[in-house]
Amino acid sequence: MSEGTAPLAGDATSVADEEARERLIYLRGSIDNLDAALVHLLAERFKCTQQVGELKARHNLPPADPAREATQIARLRTLAEDARLDPAFAEKFLNFIIGEVVQHHKAIAQQGTAVTDRAPEVSVPAAEH
Repeated sequence: MSEGTAPLAGDATSVADEEARERLIYLRGSIDNLDAALVHLLAERFKCTQQVGELKARHNLPPADPAREATQIARLRTLAEDARLDPAFAEKFLNFIIGEVVQHHKAIAQQGTAVTDRAPEVSVPAAEH
């Protein structure tokens, strides 16, 4: 379209459609980045819960801790409300994660002496020069 001429009716729609497509691509890119961050955060969380499971197995503690779970659910519901996220959704999400963690802890406990006889893993920093 040349300068000084009015856009045709269809041109305004195509400009709006293009802007909408660009915005959609941008938003989807943000969602993809957030999904990647969530996966990495979950992986880190499960690394920690794996260590909790091994500790529980070594000390013959039960795989589940209902009191801790209830406290965490209440805490997460409050966080969700503060973040304007549906607390029921947040609770459902945490319950799913807790269920997975408890299953992992049960599996670790069933390994028995394979876990309890093993020395804990210790990270030794490299010697400084």
